[in-house]
Amino acid sequence: MNLFRPKLPDTDPLLDATLPFEARVRRAAVDWALDGFGAPLGVYVIYGLKLCAYLGGFWFFCTNSLPAGASLELGSWAFTPRAFQKAIVWSALFEVLGLGCGSGPLTGRYLPPIGGLLYFLRPGTAKRPIFAGLPFFGHDRRTWSDVLLYVAFVVGLVRVLALPNPTRFDHGSLLVLWALISITDKTIGLAARSEHYATTVACFAMTDDWLAGAMCVQLALWFWAAAAKLNRHFPGVVGVMMSNNPLAPRALRRRMYRRFPDDLRPSRLAETMAHAGTALEFAVPCAFVYAHSPPTFAVAAGLMILLHAFITSSVPLGVPIEWNAMVMYGGFALFVAHPSVRPWEVPLPLGLLLLVPLVALPWLGNRYPDRVSFLPSMRYYAGNWAYSVWLFRGESFRKLHKNMTLPAPWVGDQIERLFDLRTAAALLAKLLAFRAMHLHGRALGILIPRATQSFEAMTYLDGEVIAGLTLGWNFGDGHLHDEALLGTIQRACAFEPGELRCIFVESQPLFERTLAYRIVDAASGPIESGKLAVAELQLRQPWAVEDASGSDRTPSIP
Repeated sequence: MNLFRPKLPDTDPLLDATLPFEARVRRAAVDWALDGFGAPLGVYVIYGLKLCAYLGGFWFFCTNSLPAGASLELGSWAFTPRAFQKAIVWSALFEVLGLGCGSGPLTGRYLPPIGGLLYFLRPGTAKRPIFAGLPFFGHDRRTWSDVLLYVAFVVGLVRVLALPNPTRFDHGSLLVLWALISITDKTIGLAARSEHYATTVACFAMTDDWLAGAMCVQLALWFWAAAAKLNRHFPGVVGVMMSNNPLAPRALRRRMYRRFPDDLRPSRLAETMAHAGTALEFAVPCAFVYAHSPPTFAVAAGLMILLHAFITSSVPLGVPIEWNAMVMYGGFALFVAHPSVRPWEVPLPLGLLLLVPLVALPWLGNRYPDRVSFLPSMRYYAGNWAYSVWLFRGESFRKLHKNMTLPAPWVGDQIERLFDLRTAAALLAKLLAFRAMHLHGRALGILIPRATQSFEAMTYLDGEVIAGLTLGWNFGDGHLHDEALLGTIQRACAFEPGELRCIFVESQPLFERTLAYRIVDAASGPIESGKLAVAELQLRQPWAVEDASGSDRTPSIP
């Protein structure tokens, strides 16, 4: 068995790439349902080694900060408040270097396997300032001052890690650099997982009595992630995720769908698993809040391990493995190791500050998702994400490398360097299937015919890959590859009318029943915008196509 050879479909991927949307998606979706991304076993070994490196870095910074003669036994230091502080800062450093979420083959990175510092250290690469046009901070191309600010941020993280006993001032100084780098490039702020790590560092900086505040951050992560799954999207996520689970047998994968291979909507089993997962995610914070004795803390810890072990074993695209490890560690280091501290004992000034990132932003992000990224909204892996699709005519995508500073080759070229053209076509088709099989992705059969009448002549690419290629990081945030990035690319590449068409689909707002969309031509601007009913998308197959007259070409499903 070739440990590094992807599993390819039985059909010819090169021929499939010439088919109309309906036929192409149907073949790719059936293949995904059986084999997921088809990643070889060696890929999972690589991610396992990366997790070991992450844990090794935590051990290094913690043990090097211990007093002379202190015991190196794991239990004597691993769950102390100082070790938890090191874990938070180390996790932020690991992520902002590009080593954590959004790295490796499962996120479309092959050669090189990371983005991160390869982009953030290179002048001329594209970036996403929070305030476009703002002097010094508002450029859409990285300058030397941006690079130096990123270096200062990384040095600041390393400095705090190296200090045996960092003070509130040390953490506060780090937060200033964190805020500045996030303003100049929100990509870096998101990559550093600011909604978790920066908020927790703010607790360290505000007071020496920060344990209760850090507990509130941890509880909010679980609560809002569960709340985000109270919609019609999550059952589809479970099916797609289980099909990509390397431990799931094919028989179980088939049962994720109503009638494989003809009806790939979520089955009753997938819906039941989705509801059970949502209940479990709500149960974890509730269990820790109400735990008051060793047996109840053991129950809470057991529920937490069950939740995050399931997520991690499924190896979801985006591979937030280290982040899940950090959340599990936080559960033990905060709640189990300090049972006498209760979350509601947070000091009043810190509690008032935490209302913004832990209550106001997540609520705003759920109610008005077009205004807030899904990360500060804490809408993790719920399936209700903003996304985009980029359609290049022929090989016009080559203009990107000709006119922009891109440290990584075109993703198809990366795959060809490792394998061959057939494998590249197969893996890129998997990305189309992944998007179309989610509930929001079933809008593509309606929107692509409105964006172009010649899908076969277009090169399809998901916006996630475009963000990874041009910005150096991607993790499911459709706001990174929206009209603002399209404007940056168009100013550099000058696509002609019809050469690049983009479809932007927004998340479903809380209490509403529609998804908003926009179709935009890179050269001539907006083509169409509107809303689609989520209930109607539920009735569609991933490959169902609506023709120009508005009629669905796919027969209705009984």
